[in-house]
Amino acid sequence: MNKWLAVALLAFSGWLLYLLAPVLTPFVAGALLAYLGDPLADRLEARGLSRLPAVIIVFAVMITAVVLLLFLVVPVLVEQVSNLIGALPAYARTFQNMAGPWVQKHFGVRPRFSDLDQLAGMLSTHWQQAGGLASGVFESLTHSGAVVLSWVLNLVLIPVVMFYLLRDWDQLVTRLHDLLPRRWAGTVSNLAGEADEVLSAVFRGQLMVMIALAGIYSAGLWLVGLNLGLLIGMLSGLLSFIPYVGSLTGILVASFTALAQFGEVNAVLWVLAVFGVGQAVESMFLTPNLIGQRIGLHPVAVIFAVLAGGQLFGFLGVMLALPLASVVMVLVRHAHDLYKDSDLYGVAGGNEALSDE
Repeated sequence: MNKWLAVALLAFSGWLLYLLAPVLTPFVAGALLAYLGDPLADRLEARGLSRLPAVIIVFAVMITAVVLLLFLVVPVLVEQVSNLIGALPAYARTFQNMAGPWVQKHFGVRPRFSDLDQLAGMLSTHWQQAGGLASGVFESLTHSGAVVLSWVLNLVLIPVVMFYLLRDWDQLVTRLHDLLPRRWAGTVSNLAGEADEVLSAVFRGQLMVMIALAGIYSAGLWLVGLNLGLLIGMLSGLLSFIPYVGSLTGILVASFTALAQFGEVNAVLWVLAVFGVGQAVESMFLTPNLIGQRIGLHPVAVIFAVLAGGQLFGFLGVMLALPLASVVMVLVRHAHDLYKDSDLYGVAGGNEALSDE
């Protein structure tokens, strides 16, 4: 009966999560940021500060970093997106002049790129009419006061939730531990400690890897002379939390952009060199030192978790995909160990019985 009750509660929780996904997004984002900042606050406490001043310092540092990112990086990215949209017709013509003869030579078919030309011209025209990304987004949002209000509330809620959860983080963990049934407290604490280690690798380690790769790719593509180097490098770095997706996306987009900009195949070799250096640094230095082997999630499992989370719960599902997959991995590993030690598995006993016969 208790098992069926647990299944019913789990199903109800999933259904409730699905219904409340739009509302829960700022709370989950705030909780994730609080989780990221808690170790730094603990270190400040260990140096003699009380919890509240330590939380205020961590909060100020994180908010300052976000504000600097918005004011320094976002305008450059917006400018590069504008340049990309404006240059699309020229890129389309360059691609047509290079790909058309090659396809006709090797396949005997003369492709028609009229639709590509029309699409590039249409995007460029509409972008210029919209006046850029910021004005276009602002114009679309101002059509609905409810949408604007929702965005403002979410942006305000995230730092508020982060601050209060960061302030009370240790107390919340202690209270949750006190609520556990005593006979399960030890096992749950051990699993929670292992899950915390994995989540630390997922969030703190992977976040640092993403930032480092974004810097490496952006700097490398800038040195190559690619006009959209910062945009492509940032995109590739941010997508690197999904195995192979970030690097493959960056290689494809950067290669196409290099061909269109320089009109030479040799430019693609420089792009491949940049991403090759980035992948080498990641595999030999970044991942071993910042993440190590603590995650243990198969790349296919990571991709499936992200896609399934996005399909079921939208942006909230994408944020929760890796944490939940990491916790599930810890539980599966624990269940695997229990099974190997159980009488049901019984390899040693079964082999002895066979040898006796």
